[in-house]
Amino acid sequence: MTFIKELSPIWQEKWEKAGFEATMPIQDQMIPEMLAGNDIVAESPTGSGKTLAYVLPILERVNPEKPAIQAMIVAPSQELSMQIVNVLREWTEGTAITVTQLIGGANMQRQLEKLKKKPTIVVGTPGRLNELVKTKKLKMHEIRMLVLDEGDQLMAREHRNIMKDLIEKTQHDRQLVLVSATITEEIELVAERLMQHPTRLKVTAEDLPMFGEVTHSFIKVDERDKTELLRSISHIPGMKALAFVNNLDQLLMKENKLKFRDAKIVTLHSEMKKDERKKALDAFRKGEVAVLIATEVAARGLDIDLVTHVVHVDVPQTIEQYLHRSGRTGRAGADGEVLTLLAYADERHYKKFTKELPSKPVQKIIHGGKLIEGSSKTIAAKGNKR
Repeated sequence: MTFIKELSPIWQEKWEKAGFEATMPIQDQMIPEMLAGNDIVAESPTGSGKTLAYVLPILERVNPEKPAIQAMIVAPSQELSMQIVNVLREWTEGTAITVTQLIGGANMQRQLEKLKKKPTIVVGTPGRLNELVKTKKLKMHEIRMLVLDEGDQLMAREHRNIMKDLIEKTQHDRQLVLVSATITEEIELVAERLMQHPTRLKVTAEDLPMFGEVTHSFIKVDERDKTELLRSISHIPGMKALAFVNNLDQLLMKENKLKFRDAKIVTLHSEMKKDERKKALDAFRKGEVAVLIATEVAARGLDIDLVTHVVHVDVPQTIEQYLHRSGRTGRAGADGEVLTLLAYADERHYKKFTKELPSKPVQKIIHGGKLIEGSSKTIAAKGNKR
């Protein structure tokens, strides 16, 4: 908690009002480094307090009296940027610090009007920021702090050139901070080329307080039966599951079939309009539906409380991806379950990387409307004994 005492009284007060009992490891490590103005590469699991770890130092270091954009936060998805803006607005309420969101899919004219007012902090997605810089509506040279949230996504090939351009347009002495739940060697190399003697911070799930017990399990299923299995999962009482598929085509196909069969599901993907995404997320948050099916990119940065299950509809390509997705359950002291729908073709791949898990995954089936341990053979055998 020592870093809290380094902040101005207004932020100390707001911290107390927010009712935080303790700081998170990433906040303890990152806030002093950011306040010192250092470049940072920080790795910490989903839901471990990364947003406040960079928001608080930004708020401490900007000057609201100065009419210029002093800090920029870049996020790979609209949802994540909206969540960051909500956190900033909550903390800046009653202060002179102004925040503007610059994301694709939103009204450009309205964003330009807000930019003319010289906000203190901007939060945006790469495409829209690039557009605004190219048309000289957004000037990067005034920015003193640049944060890349979910930096592994932003530095992946899809966005890398845009991000390099944006970074290179800032002043040489600006502070550059990259945070993510997973950081590969490749991303680290790219980041280091653009940074000056970066501080490397790493927090693992074991370092975190309040993480609940997480069970890893799988259901053996034919590829063609996965959609029907998802429908059954959506009717299990008390289910609140975030389900991942590996590509958009598969998601759209499953969505059509499931909606036709009145499954209690909603989907989230890149082709949805802003209001459709909001409607889907609201329905899931309120418990009107039991399963939210998403692609990796669409679900980036989603902060949803009390997710009981993470369902890997498709086996992830890497252990990092598996752990990253799985980190959405078993948070804030609640127990959780990570369930993989395992097709025969993926068994070897799944077994190979789940060897690294702390506990061995258990086989399950849906029986009598519940998710229970066992295989269809053991249940059939029990039935015959009766």
